[in-house]
Formats: sequence, structure tokens, C-alpha cells
Amino acid sequence: MARTVRYLTHPQVLIEPKKDVRQWSLNSIGRARVSALAARPEVLQQTGKVISSDEVKALETALPLAAALGLELEVDPQMRENDRTATGFLPPKEFERVADQFFANPLKDVRGWERAIDAQGRIVAAVEACLSVSQEGDILFVGHGGVGTLLYCALSNVGISRRFDQGPGGGFWFSFEAEELRPLQEWQPMETLRVGRQPSEYPAEGFVR
Repeated sequence: MARTVRYLTHPQVLIEPKKDVRQWSLNSIGRARVSALAARPEVLQQTGKVISSDEVKALETALPLAAALGLELEVDPQMRENDRTATGFLPPKEFERVADQFFANPLKDVRGWERAIDAQGRIVAAVEACLSVSQEGDILFVGHGGVGTLLYCALSNVGISRRFDQGPGGGFWFSFEAEELRPLQEWQPMETLRVGRQPSEYPAEGFVR
């Protein structure tokens, strides 16, 4: 039986400039979105494994979903977001400019950030390692927009580009079949997850940034 793999990013976070970004938590909107999805476990009813990044915002997204599904959460540090500790917190406009450079120059360590090509290799290896283990049921990865976009590009066999980034606010997902390793649709808001609908039926609104 084909296994569907979903990659879900954490939704909105509480921005705390003096705190390590890896320790940031979801804000009230993000928590509400996760709670709403956890209240509908039937949309992920075939899921047999939930694997999360070890960053707080990802864990706060994954834990309620795993609990709702009656599963024990697995944590993989290799699924963390691209390493941006060299700059620490950046004001939103400056962050967006540096993020643009990060995607546009995948072979360079833009302002000391982990190179996009290295972050891509890391997230692809983490996903492949999980898929190499024989198991039943769908898989839900919970992570971040940056490395999620790099994964999307790799699976789509396209060059690294921010035009394939998720929409504003986070809390988006895409899926692929474990045997095919090719996205079945573009990024979709977590609220679009429904029982009985095929991924290809979802509209692609708001995909290209």
C-alpha cells in the first residue's frame, strides 16, 4: 500500500528578539491553528508516525497532533531550520532581505548562515533515512519553512529558489508518496487538510511569492 508523506511547517510564532530563535514558541494564533487541527485527527487518521524538528515551535506543533493520533512523537535534530545563529535576531525587513540572498546564493554562507545547499542536503537525508525504515501508515514530518522549501525543491528536481517558499505566517503543508518522492501539490494552509480529498484537488492559491 502506498504511503503518503506530509511535511507540515509550524504556524505563527511569538517573536522574542532577546531569545534564541530556536527557543521561540508559537503565539496565540499559531496555538489556535494547531489546536483546531488536533481537534480533527480524522484528517490524519492513516498516519503511523509523526517526526518533528527539535526546535520549540516545531515541537509545540507536533506534540498535540501526535497526542491526538495516539502516537509517540519522534524527534530528529537534523530536521531543524537552517542555522542562522551567526546573525541572531534580525528585524523583519532585514531578515527578508537576507533570506532572499540565502535562497538566491545556495552555495554561499550568506552573513554566516548555513549554506542553503548544506541545509537542503541535511533535510533530504533526514527524510530519506526515515523512509528507508519499513513501516505501515502515512508519515507526518513537522518542521520549518526554510528547510521545507529546500526539501520541496529537491523533490521537485528544481533549483533552489524562494519562489517555492510557503505562504506568509507558516502552518503550510505539502505531500508526496513515499515511493514516488515527488510533491503531489504546492504548499497549502493546514486548514485545507480534509478527509477523503486527493492532494491534487487542492487549489494552488498564493503559492508563488
